[in-house]
Amino acid sequence: MGACMALCSIASCASCLCGTAPCLLCGCCPSSNNSTITRLVFSFFLLLGTLVSVIMILPGMETQLRKIPGFCQGGTTIPGIQNHVNCDVIVGYKSVYRMCFAMACFFFLFSAIMIRVRSSKDPRAAIQNGFWFFKFLILVGITVGAFFIPDGTFHDVWFYFGIVGSFMFILIQLILLIDFAHSWNEVWVRNAEEGNSKCWFSGLLFFTIVHYALAFAAIVLFYLYYTKPDDCTEHKFFISFNLILCVIVSVVSILPKVQDASPQSGLLQSSLITLYTMYVTWSAMTNNPNRQCNPSLLSLVSNVTTVTPTSSPGVVQWWDAQGIVGLVIFLFCTFYASIRSSNNAQVNRLMQTEEGGGSDGVAEVGKDGVRHAVDNEEDGVTYSYSFFHFHLFLASLYIMMTLTNWYKPDVSTQAMQSTMPAVWVKISSSWLGLALYLWTLVAPLVLPDRDFN
Repeated sequence: MGACMALCSIASCASCLCGTAPCLLCGCCPSSNNSTITRLVFSFFLLLGTLVSVIMILPGMETQLRKIPGFCQGGTTIPGIQNHVNCDVIVGYKSVYRMCFAMACFFFLFSAIMIRVRSSKDPRAAIQNGFWFFKFLILVGITVGAFFIPDGTFHDVWFYFGIVGSFMFILIQLILLIDFAHSWNEVWVRNAEEGNSKCWFSGLLFFTIVHYALAFAAIVLFYLYYTKPDDCTEHKFFISFNLILCVIVSVVSILPKVQDASPQSGLLQSSLITLYTMYVTWSAMTNNPNRQCNPSLLSLVSNVTTVTPTSSPGVVQWWDAQGIVGLVIFLFCTFYASIRSSNNAQVNRLMQTEEGGGSDGVAEVGKDGVRHAVDNEEDGVTYSYSFFHFHLFLASLYIMMTLTNWYKPDVSTQAMQSTMPAVWVKISSSWLGLALYLWTLVAPLVLPDRDFN
């Protein structure tokens, strides 16, 4: 019985892929609004590509593929059949670069197509909200074509595209985290005013303390393991400077004038931003090519003090801790960007969405007795189609850099090397992110005539 129900569920979801706008089944998708369903399906495409990239980069995948008779060059053969597949290309960092290149091209294509779509009455809105099966075929086609790209300078050029795109995506992640923190604080404060105030305020205090405690513990560990008394000057500067900036934004968030102009600001948001800043700082330091200042997590856990020479190219450690944390944050931000409906005017302007849009639709029941999605964008879109796809374009580049640990590929030596540009990109994004958060605090004071609520 359970298997039959599962098959029915899969069949209903398959109809989502083949449907045209605006008829997506609410039974398959978790929202009754076309705008939210569309974002979730496109995000699913991104997550599917991420999953494929993860599978391709798993340790030992190449060895397993070579065991398939007649598949890989140099692997197990079948008499009379020549192996044509170069498994060095379809696994490892080369496969991640090509898979993410395909996703980036796919989303950039839709970003260009959807420029200046104002409502669902625009013919291009039908392409945005439907024809999923054909869009899936387009993505598969671009992916297959990407694996025929010769090595040459492709990896070097795409590496720098990845650095720039990831820098921009980290800033978008920070905007989404700021928005999430503001919404979290607003909802809990409202619940405290309407109900059991002691319980809700205790919850706010608890999470604020936890965030700051984790950030402080991270700072201590950074000084302990990522600095040396006579070396690692950059790390000492990164940690100290970011600590000072985090203290500044925390103090500013509770200043009386800031509280009067922006009552929703508080330490909960500052604590979450502080913790995220410490993560970005850690992520930056793990890309330092100086192994004396960048011990591997394995050596820290096993108390091994020996490190590899600075000059030797490192072997890619695919599943390090900062990469896993980065993927978790990426998944959260991608899902939140797909369902979010912010009440913050500043965030809506930055993310090009409408206030409170796409959250109050009720599923319509058609003549066939099936619930259909509500077209809630006849009078105007609730988010910028083009910017949403550009956001997923940047996310594709961020995934590429995260899965390869921001290492620069060296095709000539078949190695992956840490680079200082990756360090400075990450650390500068943390500074710009803190400056952006500080602006959300002081903007109501600097521009009193504008409505920031």
